[in-house]
Amino acid sequence: MRPIEMVDLKSQHNRLQPHLNNTILDVVASSVYIKGAEVSMFEEELAAKLDVKHVIACANGTDALQLALMALELKPGDEVITSNFTYVATAEIIALLQLKPVLVDVDPETFEIDLNEVVKAIGPKTKAIVPVHLFGQCCNMEGLMQIAKEHKLYVVEDTAQAINADFYFTNGSSMKAGTIGDIGTTSFFPSKNLGCMGDGGAIFTNNDELALKLRMIANHGQSKQYYHDLVGVNSRLDSIQAAILRIKLPHLDEYCQKRQEAAAIYDDLLKDEPGIVCPVRSTKSSHVFHQYVVKVVGASRDALKAFLNSKSIPCNIYYPVPLNKQKAYLDESRTFKHTDKLCEIVLALPMHTELDLEQQKYIVTEIKKFLKDEN
Repeated sequence: MRPIEMVDLKSQHNRLQPHLNNTILDVVASSVYIKGAEVSMFEEELAAKLDVKHVIACANGTDALQLALMALELKPGDEVITSNFTYVATAEIIALLQLKPVLVDVDPETFEIDLNEVVKAIGPKTKAIVPVHLFGQCCNMEGLMQIAKEHKLYVVEDTAQAINADFYFTNGSSMKAGTIGDIGTTSFFPSKNLGCMGDGGAIFTNNDELALKLRMIANHGQSKQYYHDLVGVNSRLDSIQAAILRIKLPHLDEYCQKRQEAAAIYDDLLKDEPGIVCPVRSTKSSHVFHQYVVKVVGASRDALKAFLNSKSIPCNIYYPVPLNKQKAYLDESRTFKHTDKLCEIVLALPMHTELDLEQQKYIVTEIKKFLKDEN
């Protein structure tokens, strides 16, 4: 059996190696390392793939969130609602811009932001909502957009973990994650479903005015070279990363399908194990399984993680500490029942495009062996 990786990028890249080598060498030969044709073509190709009007590439997913909120021209002290059960970058950027992150609890089944809690959190200073499409599926964007419309709020989708996921509307139509709100953001961190070989990110919008502002802000606020109409930043996707992403983009459907197939195998192998709760699929969204996150209910999650690690099975906890209990965002005034519980019991199993049946059988056999011994 091949060694098990949490994310096996080496095997994925080996299948594309000749193309990757050639395209990197082409960029080197061109001497155009910043902006250039590779970046423009990637933006156009990704826009076509997602059926969105504008894609603006940038340096990383955290920058994408910052650029999005800067483009909305929110004022210091304005409140932005987001999930308490997510990676820190979402709240980090809100706080960095001197806005106030208002954290809300999540649905304990899907892990997505709880719309009832969003409504409760809306106040006179609320200006935007940043839903996080966690682990690979969309939150209820139809309901969220209705709430935002009623309260005249902006919506910025954090799609770092769910690129290419489909949201299904009640009228039978669908849209891609990140293309429904005012602005969508994503990350091309190497381990993402569409990852580069360094840092990278992008912003999506169907709004022409916002797209123009986003491009300017990402390039020092320039309307044209040396003319700075807005306060901006320097956030650019370099040409080599764009070229790599152009090679991988046509494989995105395949990558998502392979993750879905691996998830289905996990489901089947674990279906008779009462100590593990497999991921719940939302009826409103496809699931592209950036992570396969189970709930450990039959034993200590931390003990299971240590046991699996001892058997050369990597696994991880997303997330061990909720944002409201982090020192930088400490909020002890409210309780987050579901988030607190999830942080105690969730465990991410290996998930990537190169998983094979032998590896998955071994992983599940060891999980069952541990749970049997514990009980």
